[in-house]
Amino acid sequence: MSTGTLIAIIVPIVVVLLLIAVGAWLVTRRRHLQERFGPEYDRTVESGDSRRDAERELRSREQRHRDLDIKELPAEAKDRYSAEWNGVQERFVDEPSRCVDDADRLVTRLMSDRGYPTEGYEQQLRDLSVEHGSTLEHYRAAHDVGLRNREGRATTEELRGAMVHYRALFQELLGDPHTSPGPTTDTRRRHDAA
Repeated sequence: MSTGTLIAIIVPIVVVLLLIAVGAWLVTRRRHLQERFGPEYDRTVESGDSRRDAERELRSREQRHRDLDIKELPAEAKDRYSAEWNGVQERFVDEPSRCVDDADRLVTRLMSDRGYPTEGYEQQLRDLSVEHGSTLEHYRAAHDVGLRNREGRATTEELRGAMVHYRALFQELLGDPHTSPGPTTDTRRRHDAA
């Protein structure tokens, strides 16, 4: 077989192998982003101009996140935060509006103590999405109710829901899935009786 014939056979095989390798690499990279960001991956893709741009945005979030000094809290700080959260929940029956604002401030302070920048809500979402993509919908829902609350337009039931949503992110940031629950049925009964 001549050299030209060998080249004519080998070059297409190498090109096909390269295309397969690039395709596998792209699928692996996409799967990594989907697993890392969870529902936030789909949300970013749907809100972007293209999947490629959305994935570029998510990779940029990962890079920014690597540059942050995110740290676990010591046990005593976790205990202090848990106690504060429990206090906010206990006051909910008497001051639901104020407690939602307190919950927002407590979550923001916890983010800051963990090393997350807190310079703006949209940036907070982007920074949290890298490790907490599964709870971002909770944070968005709580934030929306919080905004309506500040305008005096949130119902008590919406405020109760906001507390549950804030709690989901709070627990994940704290690293304690067993933080006591939000307003319970007993709390609701006491509130309804008041």
